[in-house]
Order: sequence, then C-alpha cells, then structure tokens
Amino acid sequence: MTTLRIDPQAPHPPFEQLRRQLVEQIVSRQLPAGTRLPPVRRLAADLALSPNTVARAYRELEAEGYLITQGRNGTLVAPVSAPNDEVQRHAAELATSYVAGMRNLGFGTDAILLTVRQAL
Repeated sequence: MTTLRIDPQAPHPPFEQLRRQLVEQIVSRQLPAGTRLPPVRRLAADLALSPNTVARAYRELEAEGYLITQGRNGTLVAPVSAPNDEVQRHAAELATSYVAGMRNLGFGTDAILLTVRQAL
C-alpha cells in the first residue's frame, strides 16, 4: 500500500482524506482487488488517528463498493472496474453539467457536495 498521509490543516476531515486516498489507490490499481487492508486499530495507530475515524472511512468505502469487510478475517479491496477514457469523459461532462445547474440555482460548493453525498 502506498503511503497514506493525513494533513491536520486540510479543509477536509481526516476520515474523508483517508477515504479519498484509498479510492485513488484502488481505482489506479495501486491497491488491486483482493488486497488485505491493515486492521482498523493498526492503521489508526500508524496515522495517529482515532480508530473510529478509520472505521468510518472503511464503512463508507464498503458502502460505496470499494471494500469488502469479512469481520475477523479482515477488510479486502473489492473488484472494481476502472472506467475507460470515453466513460471518464462522459462522467466529467455529466458532473460539469450538474455543477453548473446547481450553481444556477444558487448552491455553493459545500451545498453541492452535501447534495451529492446525500444522493449516494
């Protein structure tokens, strides 16, 4: 696993920083399917975080389909297909259109992100 770093000065909370870094590593195949992630307590200690923070990131990633939790048998990276260039381009167009529409309604960045998270 590539080094994970949590920046206490970053605008995003630690669980979100961890979640984003893990998603990036999973999608880029730095963490291939089947890779066993460190136990919550060990990763929390390594990153100087609360175990609840790491557990929350793991739970969200499991809900999003990036991880499979097998109880005492550990947490594994789920098989995730990487989108091809055309799919990526279409997704970017959809996101751009959505953000433009939300901004036209008067929503700011935080409200747009909150709406997307609620939809997920």
